Amino acid sequence: MEWPAVLSPAGPNAAQIAQLFWILIFVISLVMAVVCVGLAAALFGSARVRAILTDKRTILSAGLGVPALILTVLLTYSLILTRNLSSPNGPDFMRVRVTGEMWWWRIAYLDNNGNITLSDANELHIPVGKTVAIELDSADVIHSFWVPQLAGKEDMIPGRRNILRLSADKAGVYAGQCAEFCGGPHALMGLTVIAHSPEAFDDWQRGRLIAPIAPQNELAIKGADLFLKSGCAACHIVRGTAANGQAGPDLTFVGARLKLGAGILPNNRGTLAGWVADSQAIKPGNRMPSYPMLLPAELQAIAAYLEQLR
Repeated sequence: MEWPAVLSPAGPNAAQIAQLFWILIFVISLVMAVVCVGLAAALFGSARVRAILTDKRTILSAGLGVPALILTVLLTYSLILTRNLSSPNGPDFMRVRVTGEMWWWRIAYLDNNGNITLSDANELHIPVGKTVAIELDSADVIHSFWVPQLAGKEDMIPGRRNILRLSADKAGVYAGQCAEFCGGPHALMGLTVIAHSPEAFDDWQRGRLIAPIAPQNELAIKGADLFLKSGCAACHIVRGTAANGQAGPDLTFVGARLKLGAGILPNNRGTLAGWVADSQAIKPGNRMPSYPMLLPAELQAIAAYLEQLR
């Protein structure tokens, strides 16, 4: 699993947070240095120096006045710097709803009226340079959405919708993570954000509006049949087929994803087969049961079918 690069901002919102971080580090280091100098003076200084340090006025000003001033300045500066991080500014922004589940991400792309136009899971696609308003929900417990190279973190609380604004300065793949302990395999609840050029994003979006092609070879055809007969369709959606389950991630384009299992595995036929066979050994406690009853040839057929869903 790829861990997020916390201090390598790739968007304006993350750059503001990184700037605030380094300012805080500088101020903390400066305060620490002053305190160490004062401590050394109190221990090894002359009687006159020690008398100044223990004077009531010195204690009140250095122990109360200076910290109050520093904290007030830092608080004011941080509020000014980060005041727009949780809400989109201007009329031109993209809307996405991300719902935290145990232990994966349900993603819905919205139109201007809040209607769902596309559904996906565990992988968020955005255009470079576009402000994206992420509507954050939770289906069960408290989660926290965090893609540190693009924005700060925001909690996902059952019964409450929070908004987080993010944008990317350049095309690339950015790792995210649930940042609030949510039980079980919380540490393995990753997220992948892919930023495209505006033209590439438009092509991606058009491609996702079309249902994937039917399986084209004998192994994938057998896998499609096994997928339905083994009960996978009860939990997963594959658009254009009889699979319409809502409990698990949408698999309509699972073969096109970069990662499996909410960011913990590379996506290929071998990992697909391994995940179906024994997901509990890979991500203990996740809500997908293992399928030890499937034969190796059957697992390969299902994996071949899932691999071509792109």
